[in-house]
Parts: sequence; structure tokens; C-alpha cells
Amino acid sequence: MWKTALKPRWIAGFIFAIAVSGVFVLLSQWQFGRSTSPEMPVNPDTEKVQPLTDTLQPGEFFHGSDADQMVSATGTYDPAKQVLVPGRLHDGKTGYWVVSAFAVDGAPALTGAAVSPRTWIPVARGWVADAADATAPPSGPVQVTGRLLPSEAPVAAKAANPGEATAVSVAELINDWEISSYPGFVAATAEVAGGADVSAAAVPGDLLPLEIGPQPPAQQINWLNLFYSLEWVVFAGFAFFIWWRLVKDDYHRDLEDALEGHAEPHEPEQQPGTTRQPEHTEQKVQP
Repeated sequence: MWKTALKPRWIAGFIFAIAVSGVFVLLSQWQFGRSTSPEMPVNPDTEKVQPLTDTLQPGEFFHGSDADQMVSATGTYDPAKQVLVPGRLHDGKTGYWVVSAFAVDGAPALTGAAVSPRTWIPVARGWVADAADATAPPSGPVQVTGRLLPSEAPVAAKAANPGEATAVSVAELINDWEISSYPGFVAATAEVAGGADVSAAAVPGDLLPLEIGPQPPAQQINWLNLFYSLEWVVFAGFAFFIWWRLVKDDYHRDLEDALEGHAEPHEPEQQPGTTRQPEHTEQKVQP
């Protein structure tokens, strides 16, 4: 079989099969790349800072269109309402997010039982490698600017240590702080107090900025293109199968020719209507 495959014409055929299958693989990759596409382009409007009070309302559902929006709000921090969220990465290191409660000026007050006079929002002010490095939030009126993000889910079956929270979960924080809150939080990029930016991004220290960018858009799968990509892979394998099949057929033909060449000749058949004459031998008579 290998002797047949090493014939010059079948070596050339194998090279041709490789070229054809390579084209099919490239077509498969192209179709696979087209099978996933962004559901929508990144909205540049999310980078335009909008007032928090005009973007999100307390007591309402957090809409997906509000996520990643850059917002600003004026208000005050309460240094007694600050927690650390462990297990957060920054440049490959594990540390803590510093999250403080921020009372928003001009925010509508909620009604009902167990509501606070003012409406608050958690603000993730920065990241620290050690819990002892966390500093108190700036005092007095502060204008906070940052990215609006939906509330995280609390970690189930895990009790937070004193002064910590399992996640930036509004449901968990409002019970700890006993406040009324927006249904999301802000990852701060600037904190202006007394006319100066005192945020982690502006003031060097142990508190490092989070630098959270807009989240990538959701991906949508085009199943037809995905099927085409798999189909081209099958075609690539079929090119090698055809080559192998042709080599196999040629090998069988060589075997048949070899068997016919070594076959013994048969005795010619007697024509109809003729009789076979017996052979006579002369006998010599002895005198």
C-alpha cells in the first residue's frame, strides 16, 4: 500500500489534497469568526458624564442600559459606613475594595417602613493590598464622578468578617448600614473636595484607583455560520479521504495485474463437432 502511495502521481495528489484542505480550513476559520458578533456596538454616550439623579432612580429596577454610564453626584460620605470587600484583583494581586456610603444631594427620598431620611449609594473608592491601608473617605461636601454599575450578588453561605462585606451588594450593605440606597453602586474615578481632586487616581498612596472600563457587549451566536465552519472542516477531511481511496483503488489494480501475469495457461478447449483421435504407437515385431 505504501509503495503505491509513494508513486510520483500520488505524492503530487497528496500535496494537492493538503492545499485543498488548507483552503477549507481557512474558510472554516472565516465562518467561525463570523459566527460571533457583538450584539450592539459600544455606546460612546456611556463615557459622557451625566447626573446620577437623572440617570437612576432609587427604589426602581436597575436597567441594563444604565450600566457602565459615567455619572456624577454631590453629597457627603459617612466615615462610619465603610466596608472592605476582599478577594479583589489589581495588577494580578489580591486585595480589598474600599466601599463607602455616599449620601446623594437632591436624591428623592424613599417612602415606607425602615427608610432613611436621605438616599445613599455605595461608592467603591479604590483598592488596597492590606486592610490596614484603607483610609477614611474625604469629609465635607464631595463631588463624586465614576462608573455606574449594577449591584453584585452576595456570596452565599459565607459570613463576612467584621468591617467587611462579601460583595458590593446593595441588599447586604443596606442591612449593615441601615440606609435607603440606589439599586447600584459607583466605581469612583474622581472625588473633588474643596476644589481639589482627592481620589485614589489623583493622590498617590496605598489606595489605588480601580480603573474599571466599560464592559464588553454581549456576544450573539450565528448558528448558521457556526454550522458552515464545521462543514468546511468535514470537507477538509474528505479531501484526504478521496486521495486515500484513489491510492487504494490503484493498489488493488496493481494486485490484479500481478495475479493475472503469474496465472498458468489453460489447455485449449475442443471445438464442437470434432473428435479427438487416439494416439497410435508403432510396435516393432520381433523376428
